[in-house]
Amino acid sequence: MGYYDQDYDNRYKRQKGNRGGYFLAGLAGAIIGAVLVMIAFPKIAGFWPNEQVEESAINHNANMPTQNVTLNVVSDVTKAVDKASGAVVGVTNIQTTSFWGRGGNGGVEEPAGTGSGVIYKKAGNKAFVVTNHHVVEDASKLEVTLSDGTKIPAELRGSDIWTDLAVLEIDAKDVKTVAEFGNSDALKTGEPVIAIGNPLGPTFSGSVTEGIISGLERTIPVDINKDGVIDWNAEVLQTDAAINPGNSGGALVNIKGQVIGINSMKIAQQAVEGIGLAIPINSALPIINDLEKFGDVKRPYLGVDLKSVNEIPSYYQQEALKLPGDVNYGVALRQVVPNSPAAQAGLQELDVIVEMDGERINDVVDLRKHLYNKKKIGDQMRVKFYRDGKLQETTVKLSGETF
Repeated sequence: MGYYDQDYDNRYKRQKGNRGGYFLAGLAGAIIGAVLVMIAFPKIAGFWPNEQVEESAINHNANMPTQNVTLNVVSDVTKAVDKASGAVVGVTNIQTTSFWGRGGNGGVEEPAGTGSGVIYKKAGNKAFVVTNHHVVEDASKLEVTLSDGTKIPAELRGSDIWTDLAVLEIDAKDVKTVAEFGNSDALKTGEPVIAIGNPLGPTFSGSVTEGIISGLERTIPVDINKDGVIDWNAEVLQTDAAINPGNSGGALVNIKGQVIGINSMKIAQQAVEGIGLAIPINSALPIINDLEKFGDVKRPYLGVDLKSVNEIPSYYQQEALKLPGDVNYGVALRQVVPNSPAAQAGLQELDVIVEMDGERINDVVDLRKHLYNKKKIGDQMRVKFYRDGKLQETTVKLSGETF
């Protein structure tokens, strides 16, 4: 009991002596709490003078006039586009349709397809446009749309299915820009190029895509008559500049704005992306000139109906053509036109041509390439052929009849 009473007395004394300390501690806590409130809620506190400065600055900035910054971007690409784009036009293929389909009496003319073209020449009151054969194929009327939207009737001067090129004639009154041709033989892989055309029709007229030359002298097999047999190998430029339907016939230009190719095809497969193809302008120029002047291409004429040996069953190679066992290439003559260059040189039906001017001929494509690309009208051509199993040789003088 004593210890309890004694401890109680001492405890009482300690409490009496610390009352001032508790008061000071409470006051300090109140001050600290107030400071924290003012920091956390300065607007409620209304204490900080800097708050008024910040609000004044915000109000001042809100009253300041805004200014838009305009950039005048000029680069080699924009210069090239400015130079060439005015010469790129839209081409509309108009065909006559009726209730029963195309053609017929009382039909209605309506657009059957669209493509692009390039104005390459202006002479007097006429201007000339190069485009693709497949853009103008089967058209009853043609219409050209200039870069400013002006629509002009167009006349087909000539078209060539083998090279997929065509030439149109238009009134030159509204033509302001003519394309400048470059040198496609000087191109390098990796060189920047620009495709200009009208992908998907008028909605995207004058579209510009940029890329590089991905490959030179690419060879693409072409089935002209859609019979599943390759008739021709088109030599083209490969680019990764986007080329879509409607770009056909448009311009592929170099960084100087010179046309170095006529956009022609695009490989469209699920596993393939970014492969566009264009006809090199150096290869196109002779075709363009012939189409403009003559309406067709003046190629050397042989006067034969052809069939590749590799398409003929081996039994007939031995029995009908009587080829030696080690000869499984060449071109068989199924027919020789009377009085043609081939007939005048002594060639006959069932002869098999295996060599021209010392160059091996494996198939029909090889023969056409040699004839079209390396010979001219009036040239002489040495031909080696098999007849009844024996190798013979003759000289053909090529004429200018249309092949």
